Amino acid sequence: RSAKRKLTILTPYFNLPSVLRGAIGQLLKRGCGVTIIVGDKTANDFFIPPHEPFKTIGQVPYLYESNLRRFARAHQRHIDQGLLNLLLWKHDDNSYHAKGMYIDDSASVLTGSNFNPRAWTLDLENALVLFDPHGLLRAQNEAELERICRHATRLSGYLELETLRNYPEPVKKTLRRLSRTR
Repeated sequence: RSAKRKLTILTPYFNLPSVLRGAIGQLLKRGCGVTIIVGDKTANDFFIPPHEPFKTIGQVPYLYESNLRRFARAHQRHIDQGLLNLLLWKHDDNSYHAKGMYIDDSASVLTGSNFNPRAWTLDLENALVLFDPHGLLRAQNEAELERICRHATRLSGYLELETLRNYPEPVKKTLRRLSRTR
């Protein structure tokens, strides 16, 4: 919430809690630029390629992608204005597990914790919060983001993400149930 000009969030899973989604919405309304770099569903640790036998855990990447699609749709005008940048990371068969935040070139959060209530209440993860009011780490942070973004593609809108009808049958069935109970 303290970001004034820009916020960058790195997360492998797009399952942001409502408090974080609300804070992002407030930043966008204030004109603060927000970039979220998230792993493509195929770069998720739980993704199961179509040629392998499907397991229940394989539904998770599709759930996160549908969350991202819903978020992008709600903020399409901010994407169009260039205030919200959603980037999907994908590089060969590698998985994406980066987690952290860069705030106004003056603070960084480097963490192993996911950005969700379950992680905040149940997991014991370390985080390093770096305050850098003089910008001594700015070049290093920019170089790290540049390396990450080499394998990321910016979404121009929610329509670039697959929908339920493109998902495997077991995923469709579960996500339909979840949407009814949401």
